[in-house]
Amino acid sequence: MKELLPAWAHPWIELIAPALQITLILLTAWLLRTLLRRLITRAGTHYSLPAELVLGARRVTGFVIYAGAVLLVLDRLGVSGTVLWTAFTGFAAVAAVAFFAAWSVLSNIFCTLLIFTSRPFRLHDHVELLESGDKAGLRGQVVDINLIYTTLQEGAGGSGDTVLQVPNSLFFQRVVRRWRYPPRA
Repeated sequence: MKELLPAWAHPWIELIAPALQITLILLTAWLLRTLLRRLITRAGTHYSLPAELVLGARRVTGFVIYAGAVLLVLDRLGVSGTVLWTAFTGFAAVAAVAFFAAWSVLSNIFCTLLIFTSRPFRLHDHVELLESGDKAGLRGQVVDINLIYTTLQEGAGGSGDTVLQVPNSLFFQRVVRRWRYPPRA
C-alpha cells in the first residue's frame, strides 16, 4: 500500500489507515440506521402498528447499531474486546442487583410495554379502576402514559384541575372500565 501513496504520506500511514477504517465504520452504521428507520416506519404504516411501538423499535435499532459501531471503532483503536466484555459483565451484574432491588419500578416498566402492546386503553380514553365489582375506584381521562405512571385527569365535578398518577402495574391488578368518549354523568 505504501507504493500507492506519495512519499510524504508514508510516515502518516499508521494514522491514515485507522482513520479511514473508522470513517467507513461510522458511515456504514449511519447508512444502516437510516435504512432500518425507513423500513420500520414503512412497516408501522403498512401494518397500522401503534406509534409508540414504531418509535421504540427505531430507538432500539439505533442504539444497537451505534453500540456495535462504537465497539468496532474501539477495536480499531486497539482496545481489547476481552477487557470490554469483562467490564460489561461486571456492570451488568451490578445492574441486575440494582434492578432486583427496584422490582416495583421494573414491574411498572414491563406493564408499560404491555399497555402499549395490548392496548387496554389509549390516550384520551376515560377509564375507571374498580376496587371490586361494586365499589367505585380511581376515575379520569388518560392524558399521559410514561414508563412508570399513567396520568388521569379527574372529572369536572369540582376537581377538574387535579390529576392522578396511577402506577402502570395497577392496571393489571384491578378491573378497568373504559369509555372511548367522555362518560355520562
